This record gives sequence, C-alpha cells and structure tokens, in this order.
Amino acid sequence: MQISLNEQSLSITAGSTVATLRDRYRPGADVLILNGFPTSAESILQEGDSLFLIKRGEIPPEEELEYLLAARHTPGIHQRLKQARVGIAGVGGLGSAVAISLARTGIGELVIADFDVVEPSNLNRQQYYIDQLGEYKVDALSVSLRRINPYVAVTPRQVMLDPANIPLIFDGCGVVVEAFDRAEMKSMLVNTVLARMPDTFIVAASGMAGYGPNNAITTRQVGRRFFLVGDMTSEARPGNGLMAPRVGIAASHQANQVVRIILGEEGDEGA
Repeated sequence: MQISLNEQSLSITAGSTVATLRDRYRPGADVLILNGFPTSAESILQEGDSLFLIKRGEIPPEEELEYLLAARHTPGIHQRLKQARVGIAGVGGLGSAVAISLARTGIGELVIADFDVVEPSNLNRQQYYIDQLGEYKVDALSVSLRRINPYVAVTPRQVMLDPANIPLIFDGCGVVVEAFDRAEMKSMLVNTVLARMPDTFIVAASGMAGYGPNNAITTRQVGRRFFLVGDMTSEARPGNGLMAPRVGIAASHQANQVVRIILGEEGDEGA
C-alpha cells in the first residue's frame, strides 16, 4: 500500500507500524506526526496516511525542511497554499501579524506594501523589534519572514498605496488583506480592489481597538469577494488605543480567512 513519508511517496506492507518506518528510515526520530497529529510508535499505518519523522535538535536536509515545517498542517493542503500569492496592504499591527501567520502556514508568495518606518510606539502591538527602529517596515518584516520560513517568497514594496498603483502592486494576488489605520485608506483600498481587480478577494478589518470582549470580534462576509473582520464599533480614538491582544485576535481572523479562501472554504461567515 502507499503512504507519504516526509512528503515522499512510499510503498509499504500492510500492518507496518510507525516504529517500523522510523527504525528503517530515520533512526532516533522522536517527533512522530501522523496525518497532522502526534502519534505513537505502535500506530499501524493505513493506505494514504501522511507520516513525518523528525529528530529533535537535528537540522534536516534542505530538501526536507520545507515539508517538515508543514508537518502539523492538515494533510494535503501544503501544495495548494504554496501556489497562492497574497497581498498585504499595510504592515503595522494587523498586517505584520497576518504576514507572520501566513508565512508559518506556507503561503507561496507574500506581497507586503507600506511606506512607513518602525518607530517606538509601534512596538506595543506590531511584530518588530527594538533593533529595527528606523528601518522601513517592509524591509524589517522581510527579514523576519525569511527567518521564519525561507521557502515563502516575500516581495516588499516600500510605497504609499493609491488607486493607480494598487492593481499593479497586487497583480496576480488571489487575496488582498486590508491592514490600514485610517478609515479613508481602508475604504479606498476596498473600493479599488472590488472595482478594478475582479478576480481578487479582499479581507478588511474594522473595530479592534481597546480591550473589549474577545468574542465580539467576528468575520463577516459582506459581498461575494469581501470579508470584514472586527466588532465594527471599537475604533481607535483618544482613550481607546490599539493594543497587542485585540489587534492580534483580529489579525488571526484575517489570516485564517485568507487560508479559507485559498482552500475554497470561504463559505458564508456568521454575522
């Protein structure tokens, strides 16, 4: 029967256990992942199973590393995610966190666009470090993303986005993430993508300031290609600032919605 071992097709005899393959192909492996979930050495393998054998502390060969990074994913989705090109408009609190989640997921290419530099007040919620102060955000984030997953292509665009350049910068992106601070920029991006990029989905956000209830942040489908994340009321204003936990919740909603769109599971989100 056929299984997948570290993403390579392998013929095995019926009744083979994880231990049998570990001892034969990766002696000493102590992280055993079967179909995306840790398993025991005694587990009996079935037709079509996906098995990963990993040895803690060992740096795997380059040709295996990319697949081992995705060992805990649902089987069968890595190649689909790897074909995707996703744009992120703004890489502040939302955008930088979305980018990191998507890099860890193994998205094929991320196009990140922002004009700004890293400054101290960013560090309360954005995915940057003190030693990156003064750097352009797209340059600093590109370095971090490559450290996380070197198999994700990162295209940084240090630019102020406008209706004229958005279709060019995000050309070929199946999904664009709106991650701006200002309402007028949010509206401009959404309107531009919906009007001028007919094959592109957009995942926007509105309402994640302060420290309100976690579950007030939701994902809503408001059009065939348009999803909106947030509580729709908690805007950033004096006395109600932006903080890492709630911004992070919204960013995770956005990143997961991107994955759902790529995998054809965008469906109909709850109100």
